[in-house]
Amino acid sequence: MHLSDATWTDVRDADADLALLPVGSTEQHGPHAPLGTDAYHAETVAEAGADRHDETVALAPTIPVGVAEEHRRFDGTLWVSPDTFRSYVRDVVGSLAHHGMDRVIVVNGHGGNVPALGEVTATISRHDDAYAVPFTWFEAVGDRSSEMGHGGPLETALLRATHPELVREDRIDEARAGASDGWGDWVSSTNLAHDSAEFTENGVVGDPGTGDAELGDELLDRAAEALDRLLTAVADRDVSG
Repeated sequence: MHLSDATWTDVRDADADLALLPVGSTEQHGPHAPLGTDAYHAETVAEAGADRHDETVALAPTIPVGVAEEHRRFDGTLWVSPDTFRSYVRDVVGSLAHHGMDRVIVVNGHGGNVPALGEVTATISRHDDAYAVPFTWFEAVGDRSSEMGHGGPLETALLRATHPELVREDRIDEARAGASDGWGDWVSSTNLAHDSAEFTENGVVGDPGTGDAELGDELLDRAAEALDRLLTAVADRDVSG
């Protein structure tokens, strides 16, 4: 049940207590992929997980701007502070809980959101009238997780499978040529780089050319299956303590 498409009486009659809140980012993903990649992916995975689940799941509108200042040197990137992001997520979850949707999985598509989401879902679960946990799709695709870059094979593959019209295929060679092999500039287990522009010429990490639509279908299947399992666990969990 998409809350954006439902009426208030639809929501009342559905009587759902499970909700998914997709969160993404509006940030550079190289010359070939759109700024909204992370938001598109979060929503796509949330929809697929909800479709698989046996019980009614409310799908909240996607939060499109996240903690992404690390990409500030690339045009079009938007960001909010971790404090603002945590407060916004907490307020949205609180409004869901007000209507009885008090078990919420925050479906995340952006690595920069991970620390803030871990903190805010713990705060919600400890202090508010709701239970919330984070789910980051690219951490839930098994052995494929190790291939995650930025605008690289996994993100490009999922775009090719779900939003192929948004991939600038004529720029894949350009994206590959300016990409770095890995995230960061590491010495003594410390990343010396605070911004992505310090280690990647065009914002890309990894080879987007290797991420085809077949891989994207596999990633979506893995992520949706994992999210379905998590929905069941959240629904069944005793959170009264």
